[in-house]
Amino acid sequence: MLCSTSTTTRIRFISTTKRLLTAPLSSLLRFFSISTTLPNKPIIHKPLFTTLTPSLYFTLRRTDHTMASASNPQSIHDFTVKDAKGNDVNLGDYKGKVLIIVNVASQCGLTNSNYTELSQLYEKYKSKGLEILAFPCNQFGAQEPGSVEEIQNFVRTRFKAGFPVFDKVDVNGATAAPIYKYLKSSKGGLFGDGIKWNFSKFLVDKNGNVVDRYAPTTSPLSIEKDLLKLLDA
Repeated sequence: MLCSTSTTTRIRFISTTKRLLTAPLSSLLRFFSISTTLPNKPIIHKPLFTTLTPSLYFTLRRTDHTMASASNPQSIHDFTVKDAKGNDVNLGDYKGKVLIIVNVASQCGLTNSNYTELSQLYEKYKSKGLEILAFPCNQFGAQEPGSVEEIQNFVRTRFKAGFPVFDKVDVNGATAAPIYKYLKSSKGGLFGDGIKWNFSKFLVDKNGNVVDRYAPTTSPLSIEKDLLKLLDA
């Protein structure tokens, strides 16, 4: 006797579920989901197999998320960056220090005021535990086109900056440095997480937590009160 439609569906359901339960994770991920775009409709994400049970589907999603989050950094101190000579610098070495992290450029309209005031803050508070970490970036108006050596020479000779200026990085997009992905996710901007321009500033406490974020046009000296609260904590 031929199977009814409902019986056939149940048999297919059981067979598919057994295969999914016993398949390796790599195979499951290939069948996990697909994306389709409909005319004048938003992108829809749905399971490829409609017979995949909701409990199994969400168990897989939950497991994948847990594995990914286990490696997520918990503070700035979990990162390693490159100095101007290409050497690794473990930011865990800055534990107990208050940090200002800033993306810098040599040919910006904000260059003179920011470098001057950052240097003033550094000289005034470095003995109390302030460190300024500067990361050159050429993503805004191509205003940091020089080599790392040229940038270092410019900063040292023109501004006598005593704080470290690291290797050039990207701060936005797929090639953004991991530390900047973390900074942006920790403190979003007024109009989205992306860095808007040269000299965006992040304030980090002694435990490596991102406490505040300031716009490129915010004067470094204007954040002195916020800085002192962390230094005195």
